[in-house]
This record gives sequence, C-alpha cells and structure tokens, in this order.
Amino acid sequence: MQQLIAWWFFTVKGWKTKGRFPFELKKAVYIVAPHTHSTDFFLGLAVRKKMHFEFIRFLGKKELFIPPFSWILHYLGCYPVDRSKNNNFVEQVVKIFNEKETFHLALSPEGTRKKVYKLRSGFYHITKKANVPVVMVALDFFNRTVVFTEPFFLTDDEHADKRKIIDFFKDFKGFVPEYSITGDIEC
Repeated sequence: MQQLIAWWFFTVKGWKTKGRFPFELKKAVYIVAPHTHSTDFFLGLAVRKKMHFEFIRFLGKKELFIPPFSWILHYLGCYPVDRSKNNNFVEQVVKIFNEKETFHLALSPEGTRKKVYKLRSGFYHITKKANVPVVMVALDFFNRTVVFTEPFFLTDDEHADKRKIIDFFKDFKGFVPEYSITGDIEC
C-alpha cells in the first residue's frame, strides 16, 4: 500500500525532495508543516517509503486504537498517547524517547489541520526534555516539494526558536494555502 502511495505522489503527481535526510541520527524530532489537510498524512507515508525511512514514528489518540484500526496504526508506526488533560502528554513522549535506543518522531508544530495563530509548545518541550535534535520538514504543495533542513538543537529561548521555525515555514504553502503558517503568527 505504501509503495502505491509513494508511486502516486512521486511518479504520477511529480513530487520531489530537497535537502538531506539525516540517517546518522539515532534520535530526532521532525517537525512537519504546514499541516493543513488529511492529504499530508498520505504524503508523509509516501516520503517515508520513497526515501527508506519507515522507522519514523508518529502519534495518535489512544481512542483510535480499536480493532481493526489498531493493527494498521501500529504497522504504520503510530504510537498511542493519552491526550486528556489529566495525563502529561509531553512526559509520555519523553518517556518513549528515554526507553528506546533509537527513536524518530514526526510532529506537527501547529497541532491541527486548521489555521493557527500560535504554534503549539508540545514539540518544543518534548525536544528539549528528550535532548534530541530537530529537523524541519516542509510540505510545499505549491512546488510539489518536500524540503528537509539540517538537524539542530533548540536553545533555552523558546520564543527565538519558534521564530526561527516560523521564518522557515512561512514560505511554504500547504494543501489548503490559507491554513499555512504565516510570518505574523505568535511564537
């Protein structure tokens, strides 16, 4: 199935990649944006297959993990998390990083497919507490290109780090262009 999806995006639709994927990293957080449509998920699967990094995982609400979806989600690399307010989502994910020798996780800094006016902070705190580098991955639907940055570590200045992230992603348009990250959103 993933091979077919990769063929569709890269052969039929003409998508390409730009930048280098850091295969040498044992652990990392990949912040993928703009996240504006459910098509982003399928493009992500296609890129993973095409570039041979199926080891990248993603998160899903634990409520989704019911048969027959649970085995499909596990097969695709999804980790169930409890996103209720009573459970510390960040600590759950940091625990996964700490328990694994290698772990690669893709997250959306927007946290939703809708228009946002402020980036979420979960990805920032996960990355800092797990002490892992970040790789930014842009889904540029206008140019049909997936762009990878070099890995970098976040600093202790959350505002400056988020400004760097916004400044990178603001030039890329998602599937729904009006939901894309713009330079005027809050850090």
